[in-house]
Amino acid sequence: MRDRRGRVYRVGESDVELLGRGRIWMVVLPWVGMAGISWAAYAFFAAQAGLRAAHRWGGDLYWPAGVWALAQAAVALPAGRLRESGRLPARTAMATGALGTLAGYLALALAPQLDVARLAFAVCAGVGAGLVHATCLTLPGRWWPERRGGPTGVVASGLAFGAVPFLLPPVVGADPRVLLAVAGAGGSLAVAGAGRLLRDPPRNWWPPRPDPLALPADPVARRAREKNPPAVRHHTLRQAGRSPALWLTWLCLLGMAAVTVLGILLQVRYAQQLGVSGELLRSVTVAGGAAAAVAGALSDRSGRRAALVAACLLLGTAQFGVLIAARTGSGALLLGCAAATGAAGATALALVTALAADLFGENHHASVHGLLTGAWLLPVAAGCGTGAAGYAARDPHAAFLLAGCTGLACAAVALFLRAPGRLSVRRIVPNPHPLGEEMA
Repeated sequence: MRDRRGRVYRVGESDVELLGRGRIWMVVLPWVGMAGISWAAYAFFAAQAGLRAAHRWGGDLYWPAGVWALAQAAVALPAGRLRESGRLPARTAMATGALGTLAGYLALALAPQLDVARLAFAVCAGVGAGLVHATCLTLPGRWWPERRGGPTGVVASGLAFGAVPFLLPPVVGADPRVLLAVAGAGGSLAVAGAGRLLRDPPRNWWPPRPDPLALPADPVARRAREKNPPAVRHHTLRQAGRSPALWLTWLCLLGMAAVTVLGILLQVRYAQQLGVSGELLRSVTVAGGAAAAVAGALSDRSGRRAALVAACLLLGTAQFGVLIAARTGSGALLLGCAAATGAAGATALALVTALAADLFGENHHASVHGLLTGAWLLPVAAGCGTGAAGYAARDPHAAFLLAGCTGLACAAVALFLRAPGRLSVRRIVPNPHPLGEEMA
């Protein structure tokens, strides 16, 4: 089927005919993969105290984590190009990611030399995580093109659920070598097992219902279609790069990621002053990250751009709330702000991933998402690898003020996100000389 703008929709095959099972499995299995890879990532931070003694690491322990984030960002765009060209199927990408994760964490746990352990962990585990993220986050939107917000949000929430085992005191106090080896092996098995059943839909695929060319009869479905219309056409990365919408999206995600990382790292400082335990603060932040599933489903009805603006406002307001909590001595307010920070940060990743497909189409979504992934991971690498959080901790009041203003600025940027090529009703100028009866 072809619409009035020339976009092609492949309608006819159902998800059961293509997969042999319902497409809900293309949400469950990527969620398992995301939870598995995040489980392995959180193991590094849970084992940090024991790693100093086991490997005799001194100084800044987070330097390997910064290189891990850079390696993940570096592989995201090439992996996306290979994924969209068909040369890297989902099953192969997940298997390769599982092997890289296993090799990185085993080296971190067993390598006798410090340089070897750092290099193997940063490169192998970072490349593995990049492949898994590039596959799991973009796959649900291709199988659910008519309402991709909810499925994408569910998959993004797997990042938070992977941290749940490491909130338990027995796990945190375990031997670091055993913890890293078990977490690497368990995460790799989860990723490889989930990847065996993953499949990509055909290009331009659309489910048999609803009709992509007709407005749905259901008022709720009609409102969702009006709020989140499909992309005008499928833009390649080069074509998307010529549009301001891509770079505005990149800046918005970069700012939200920076505020999220800074807030999570600095809220611990105020928690100690207010008598709030670090374990409780981390638990609340992780619980807030699970809100990405709810926000994704709500964006299908209220609109992706409106939901992203609301997430930016929530994130910026939460940073101002931390300052109020520190001044009033309210531990409950601090916990609420920590939950809001985790919720808004995870929601931003899910909404931007789904919004990129709404703006630029699904056929080249993997490469566009690979470019946007760099905006999400650069603040992680800067906060962990360069000690920027340490400098910000010297003046946390100014840091939270800057973070709050950045969140509000991201909300303003999100207001200008519009699909390239789509005409705005406000730009339509009526004909000053309409065809009248005399001329007819």
